[in-house]
Amino acid sequence: MKTVVLYYSRSRKTASVAETIAQELSADIVEIKDLKDRSSFFSYLNASIDALRENKTKISPENIDLSDYGLIYIGSPTWAGKPAPAMLSLIDSCDFQGKDVILFTTMGSQGGRTVIKRMQEKIKARGSRMVNFLIIKTGGKEISEIKEDTRKKIDELDLKIYGI
Repeated sequence: MKTVVLYYSRSRKTASVAETIAQELSADIVEIKDLKDRSSFFSYLNASIDALRENKTKISPENIDLSDYGLIYIGSPTWAGKPAPAMLSLIDSCDFQGKDVILFTTMGSQGGRTVIKRMQEKIKARGSRMVNFLIIKTGGKEISEIKEDTRKKIDELDLKIYGI
């Protein structure tokens, strides 16, 4: 069964988790890009408002053919207790029918469980089921620490068993 990791990352923290998962599990990886500029402080503030309201955004790629994959990891940062708009837009554009999904989120300090719950609701409505999830706390941590925490979580949850 082929595995793919789909993720969005503004600060590169979620990217470091996604890259570690893909490397540890020999998975394909696809970065979702938000075509709206979210780099400045004010655009990030607007992004948090977009996340709270669950506003859609234009993304690249717009859609991903998941027909070759049996297991899909979907990762989003936590913004105001919600998934990033890019990931909600992606979930709404893909066919997850019959797919197993493992969700992951990064968070500075809190809100990860609500992000997982919301993404779970969205993938279930698109015909998928969540088989596991990861929440990685990134506040005040260097990328090397985030990668190490991710490796520990992969071992702790025995995630390698899902790709068999």
